[in-house]
Amino acid sequence: MKLAYLTAGAAGMYCGSCMHDNALARELQRVGVDCVLLPVYTPIRTDEQDVSESQVFFGGVHIYLLQKAPWLRWVPRPVRRWLDAPPFLRWATRRTATAPAKTLGELTISMLEGSDGRQAEEVHRLATWLADHLNPDCVLLSNLLIGGAIPEIRKRCPDATVCVTLQGDDIFLDYLLDQHRQRAVELMRGLVPQVDRFIVHSQFYAEKMGRLLEIPSEKLVVLPLAIDAEPFGISDLRDESDPNDAIGMPEEDGAAGVRPPRIGYLARLAPEKGLHHLVEAFISLATRSGIETLELHIAGYEGPQHAQYIAALKDKLQRVGLSQRVRFHGSPDLAGKVAFLQQLDLLCVPTEYEDPKGLFILEAWAAGVPVVQPDHGAFSELVTGAQAGCLVPPMDPGALADRLHAALLDEPGRLRWQEAGRNYVRQQATITIQARKLLEVLRSLKPT
Repeated sequence: MKLAYLTAGAAGMYCGSCMHDNALARELQRVGVDCVLLPVYTPIRTDEQDVSESQVFFGGVHIYLLQKAPWLRWVPRPVRRWLDAPPFLRWATRRTATAPAKTLGELTISMLEGSDGRQAEEVHRLATWLADHLNPDCVLLSNLLIGGAIPEIRKRCPDATVCVTLQGDDIFLDYLLDQHRQRAVELMRGLVPQVDRFIVHSQFYAEKMGRLLEIPSEKLVVLPLAIDAEPFGISDLRDESDPNDAIGMPEEDGAAGVRPPRIGYLARLAPEKGLHHLVEAFISLATRSGIETLELHIAGYEGPQHAQYIAALKDKLQRVGLSQRVRFHGSPDLAGKVAFLQQLDLLCVPTEYEDPKGLFILEAWAAGVPVVQPDHGAFSELVTGAQAGCLVPPMDPGALADRLHAALLDEPGRLRWQEAGRNYVRQQATITIQARKLLEVLRSLKPT
């Protein structure tokens, strides 16, 4: 099978979707699929081996300039080629902040218009490249927001099936101005008939996106989220290893061999991820009985647009005298992430929005760390299904503090959660399992 896998880069930050797409593409290649991972917007940044092509389609700077200065399309393509060069894109987007909602809305609509939008030339370039260089059996897009090219791909690759993974499209749409959001949804609904299957990672998201985009239920396939678990010490199904792999936990701190209890956070440092709720809960917890030495460890990408947000949280911790018990670890690479997780007792990322995935939950479980998460989005299904943590009401720091306190005092319960989490990842959420299930879906399809 020849598979063209389009993944949307996220400028200079580690992106959960990019890392997942890269891991899945790598596994598909390992089992013999001719899978070509094509970056869209920017090169991807992953904490594992990058298997994506060096060529970038719809270069972020290029499509922005075409939107703001449409006369640019009359400049010969060879002259503009440097705008899509990966080194330039990495440089130009290394400190990128979120663009204004109005600008994003206009660009999103134009991209979804495909051959009728201001980026039509790029649409044709992608479709032509796929037809001439790959002639794929299937084209898989990492979201529908990059789906404006689907009609042209259908025209140039008539024998290929088209699949789209939905994994946060609604969150992006909610950032747009109302008039832009409404038009974008209309255009996305118009693309639905040309897509053979929509892949989602939770039943919650299948129902939500099915309603939003009017997707027939028979076109929706739920494939549970997965990770490459080997870096966390969990052998994959392709190995004959002992299923009870030991976790390489770090040594305990202190002369007596006892370290302080630790709560961790692993996600972008952003308001929508709910870091401020966790900080509020930590302040409440800091003086409670039995956990007087509690520490909070925070890791994740710190975008320049959120510098004031992060500074305000640090200032608040300083004012209440707790800054020495909170450590910011930056954005770790793979080895650093594994080590970070393995030092924790609990992980908590109390998002304000309904997360459709929860990749960090699987990573925490693989590292042997239970989770305490808001009872919404995909979290509800994951945590309830695996029985490897607990759920709390969303956006309620008081309830969050109470549940974290109870979990920290219940060591036998945490050990049961720890075992359950690792078993869930091993049995249901390795990238090998997901690749096999995806191939079953793709091979069952006929072009629309």
